[in-house]
Amino acid sequence: MAFSEYQLLSVLAQEMNMRKAAERLFVSQPALSQRLQNIEKEWETKLFIRSQKGLTLTPSGELVVKLANEMLERKEKVREEIQAVDSKIHGTLKIACASIVGQNWLPQVLKKYVEKHPEAKISLMTGWSSEILKALYEDEVHIGIIRGTPDWKGTKTHLFKDQLYLVDKEIEKVEDVLKTERPFVQFKSDSNYYQEIQEWWHRHFKTTPNRTIIVDQIETCKQMTLNGIGYAILPSITLNSTDDNIYKIPLTDEENRPIQRDTWLLGYESAFELRQVNAFVEIVKECIEADPNLQ
Repeated sequence: MAFSEYQLLSVLAQEMNMRKAAERLFVSQPALSQRLQNIEKEWETKLFIRSQKGLTLTPSGELVVKLANEMLERKEKVREEIQAVDSKIHGTLKIACASIVGQNWLPQVLKKYVEKHPEAKISLMTGWSSEILKALYEDEVHIGIIRGTPDWKGTKTHLFKDQLYLVDKEIEKVEDVLKTERPFVQFKSDSNYYQEIQEWWHRHFKTTPNRTIIVDQIETCKQMTLNGIGYAILPSITLNSTDDNIYKIPLTDEENRPIQRDTWLLGYESAFELRQVNAFVEIVKECIEADPNLQ
């Protein structure tokens, strides 16, 4: 039987009156009577006995009505389960993220994401800006988190700024850079970060560093600085409260304004229609609002 027939039997058993049942089911009495006859024909037995006082269930009718009620209850339970499933975040969230953000800021965001949406999966790749943009263009990821000022025609949301610092265990002020024999430790980058540093350096010193060491990763650069091998220019996102035994000198431009790096979230509009992506963006906003250093 169809669920409408189960409902019909359940209502008839509740009302025990053809007229009242017809009103509840929004059908005419003749139509209701015809449908009941068809159901009884299907079961090959009488389910209700009609009289001037109304309807009476037969023993067979009691069994079929019990089945009808059980099926209706099961249907409602399944509907509730479906609604519960639909309210959860499923699917895979595919992210491409700048390495510096992936190492220093993103983990706390993903931790909250998986705690709140344990049914969701995460696919994460980290790399340089060019690699992130390539992954977005080729539709390999849903969203990209990139540093600098990206040339992106799709949806672009600014996340936060973080300041650049000259970091060293010995140098207390910028002018002392020219007095040290230790090297300037730099890390490779394909964004405009390197150009910003070069412009700041030449604006202040009109010359090049005495010695330079180039490393592949920003974390290597940081660790060499923390261990006193040389000095470096690092964004505040890489520095934390445990780095108290080093000097952090803020970089400023020619108008004495802090030099900062921007972090952006990029994606195509269609990606933000996915529930797992929207859920991630909401948690990103929560984390930024909760961190006064990123305001």
